[in-house]
Amino acid sequence: MKPTLQTQLVVIGSGPGGYSAAFRAADLGMEVTLIERYSELGGVCLNVGCIPSKALLHVAQIRREVSTAAHVGLSFSDNGVDLDKVRAFKQSSVDKLSGGVSAMAKERKVRVLQGYARFSGSHQLLIEQEDGVQLLQFEQAIIAAGSRSVQLPFIPHDDARVWDSTAALELRSIPPRLLVIGGGIIGLELGTVYQSLGSQVTVVEASPQLVPAADKDLIDIFQRSNKDYLTVLLSTRVTAVEARADALGVTLEDAKGQPAQQDFDAILVAVGRRPNGLLLDADKAGVKVDERGFIPVSKQMQTSQPHIFAIGDIAGEPMLAHKATHEGHVAAEVAAGHRQSFDALVIPSIAYTNPEIAWVGLTEKQARQQGLAYQVAAFPWKFNGRAIGADRVDGKTKLIYDEATGRLLGAGLVGINAGELLAELTLAIEFGATVDDIALTIHAHPTLSESVGLAAELAVGTITDLPNPRAKKTAK
Repeated sequence: MKPTLQTQLVVIGSGPGGYSAAFRAADLGMEVTLIERYSELGGVCLNVGCIPSKALLHVAQIRREVSTAAHVGLSFSDNGVDLDKVRAFKQSSVDKLSGGVSAMAKERKVRVLQGYARFSGSHQLLIEQEDGVQLLQFEQAIIAAGSRSVQLPFIPHDDARVWDSTAALELRSIPPRLLVIGGGIIGLELGTVYQSLGSQVTVVEASPQLVPAADKDLIDIFQRSNKDYLTVLLSTRVTAVEARADALGVTLEDAKGQPAQQDFDAILVAVGRRPNGLLLDADKAGVKVDERGFIPVSKQMQTSQPHIFAIGDIAGEPMLAHKATHEGHVAAEVAAGHRQSFDALVIPSIAYTNPEIAWVGLTEKQARQQGLAYQVAAFPWKFNGRAIGADRVDGKTKLIYDEATGRLLGAGLVGINAGELLAELTLAIEFGATVDDIALTIHAHPTLSESVGLAAELAVGTITDLPNPRAKKTAK
């Protein structure tokens, strides 16, 4: 056993939530130790998640635009894909950000320890390192240990042709036939990447809709845009996988229970993520963890032990990096003695597909389920000048608002760069804005963001870019 180390605050995990918590606490004058099990800081999001996938989606978008450029009078010779250069570009994106996190840790004098941390008491951790076990005693702790990919028990995960999202991002090869199990955000994003690089991609989703959390009208536009790119099988389950030398034999079962057999060269399992709460021996610190691995927390991000906090994926849905970052700030500020709480009204969600799907606040289906008296105003992008000029009219901006007050309850978008339009709508909900407020806000022309203002004008009856359903009829 190495000599015992002491720290005022320890943060377990260096993802967006973890490093944000560590750096905020350091800025508030605390002595901070940051523990990361992997060699690079940044966690899953930065190293094998958000950032590398977005770099590859950028490549996919370029590839798709080149393939359709003849429509606008341009022609390019396609010399194929240089996987080595694609991998290098992806890694350079990761390295820049990971290096930046390391530099900020050094600048803030945050002590970084590499190793696997487990609790051995309410104020101590055992850290398994390459050269032995380190005991760390702490006054306060923030658990930011994230999540891992869910595995399906009937799939041979020891076969190199069966991938989770981390393996898929390595780009070892481009399989001729790729099966994506799971039609959520991760599955669709990575399916988009591999389709653009040459795979025939089939997406299997057990529910009757892709990205079940989003409204169907947005997903319908996405599917129409991708009908020539992705084969989608809804209400379908994978019930068995046979690993043969020549292929992976997959048994599919539709909603009627009818089986079918198909062969694939690789399988991406993207059916969700599981929190890592049960992997930390948190019970030895008196921290309650539920059967799924989530750690219940208060609005101050405190666990059942007030001096131990939990943030990010491990603290509950939604498992999103931007949620973790804000929770990390709250935990650090409370640990430093400040009065603070996590009370965000809404948390935005984005699928960085082509076209992108984005939503915030209540979806239309949630408003119906809650029995709310609401209205919807939707502006189709085929009437948006910027979308027409970009040859990307496959889009829609939808506002969901209270019928009596006009207060914005939620919003959904689908279209190129739709995620970039979500910030205004998130802020509008947080500020309690009405559709009148949005309609009276001048949006630059021609922009995609203009569709937000025009949807609001449609809601209040001042629209002039479309026929106005509230216009007074001229007597004849």
